[in-house]
Amino acid sequence: MSITFAEKLARMPGYQAGVPTGQAPEAIAAGSVAQLASNESPFPPHEAVVEAIRRAATSMNRYPDPDATLLRRRLAERYETEPGRVAVGNGSCEILLAAAEALAEPGAEILYSWPSFSMYPYLPALTGAREVRVPLGPGAVQDLDAMATEVTAATQLLIVCNPNNPTSTHIPAAEVGAFLERVPPHVTVILDEAYVEFQTNDDPDAALDLLGQFPNLVVLRTFSKCYGLAGLRAGYAIGASTFRAAVDAVRQPFSVNALAQAAGAEAILHQDDVSRRVTATVAERLRVEEGVRALGLSATAAQANFSWIDLGAADEGEVVAGLAEREIAVRPGTALGGPGHIRVSYGTEAEDERFLAGLAELVAG
Repeated sequence: MSITFAEKLARMPGYQAGVPTGQAPEAIAAGSVAQLASNESPFPPHEAVVEAIRRAATSMNRYPDPDATLLRRRLAERYETEPGRVAVGNGSCEILLAAAEALAEPGAEILYSWPSFSMYPYLPALTGAREVRVPLGPGAVQDLDAMATEVTAATQLLIVCNPNNPTSTHIPAAEVGAFLERVPPHVTVILDEAYVEFQTNDDPDAALDLLGQFPNLVVLRTFSKCYGLAGLRAGYAIGASTFRAAVDAVRQPFSVNALAQAAGAEAILHQDDVSRRVTATVAERLRVEEGVRALGLSATAAQANFSWIDLGAADEGEVVAGLAEREIAVRPGTALGGPGHIRVSYGTEAEDERFLAGLAELVAG
């Protein structure tokens, strides 16, 4: 008799990493592969963060602080809140998974737009909750009105990815606030702001002002993008202390390793460095957008560190394969819910020029 596994495994969509199979991390680090598939920062961590990691590495014989005390305190100071309202996790993905475990079960509903972050389909699959997907509106922007009409008494978790991944579109905080007025208080709303520092519609912290008005709101962020710490996996959420306690209750202990805690606690002190990184990224965004238009292709109004490009008559598979042959990694749109598109992260100036040149060869052919 063979081993049987939980039925929910069959519902798991399976995460596809942005690093193409067979392309080793050392090749990417050496620059032979332009890694524009995973929305990472092309810039290494701040030197003070690297030094903090180096210091922490001498104590790897000890378990990390289970409460992430320093990291949570630094985050609380940065955002002028209480440490008890700050949850941290092994990337923002862990907090999403823990939120679903803590809030949802069979009979509940989890609601989000689609296409959006590819982790969201895991949440109903994991918990047995009913999945409610709401199509994007014009311009590949999340349709908050349509989302509000889908909320029912069974809705436990509602997620707004802002800026949205993979479409790179952003909804101003004022519109999010008006939407929250329409959401019943029994619904936990996670505002997933992994890319918020790159948008230019608002002050990056504008949505945090909504926390005082809406106790059911949770703002989710990460160190993976603008802080350049994707390899260490550290994310955080700010919301009610009850939310923080709930996600902590369902996760494994020591989920944020000591190096990630040290790096995050140091990185949050260097907001000038974040500003420099964002400025450089926005410059590359303008370069890529202009280059895409020059090829006769269209893209959404990007507000993140990546573009969502409509390939028009070009074949998605052929374009992705052709770029891979040129050692340029991008994400195919089909796997992200948008056939006929590619998602390309912004790299260095040289990498982005290389991408545009390769794309030009492929769409012209």
